[in-house]
Amino acid sequence: MKVFDNTTKKIFLASWVSINQAETSDDQVTQLNRSVSKPYWDILHPLRQRVENIQVRDRQLAHRLCKLIPSQCPFERDVKLFGKTLFHIPPMCKLNPLYDEVVGLRFRALCYLADECGEDVSQYC
Repeated sequence: MKVFDNTTKKIFLASWVSINQAETSDDQVTQLNRSVSKPYWDILHPLRQRVENIQVRDRQLAHRLCKLIPSQCPFERDVKLFGKTLFHIPPMCKLNPLYDEVVGLRFRALCYLADECGEDVSQYC
C-alpha cells in the first residue's frame, strides 16, 4: 500500500487577513505592546547573552560541547522494584534558568559538526 493513496488530494489553507490595514497605525500597535508587557529586571541576562554569543567555529570545541552537554536530562528516572514502577522522578533540567541557552549552544555545536565539518553526529544523539 502506498502512502499517497490514503492521503487527501486537496489542501485547504486558511489565514486571517486584516482588510483595513490603513486604519491601524504603528503608534497604536507599539502602545498596545508597551501596556501588555511588564518591565522586569533579569539578573541572568548578561550570562544568557554571553552563552548566546559563543561562536562555534572550532571542531575540538564543538566536540567538547557535545560531550559535556547531555542530550537528555540525566536526572529523569523511573524507580522500579521487582519490575513495577514505584515512582517517577521528573526531569529537573527545566529548573535550570539557562537551560534553553545551553541546549541551543549544544545544537549549534551539532550543526557545525554536521554542516561545516561533514561529520556523523549520531554518536551524540
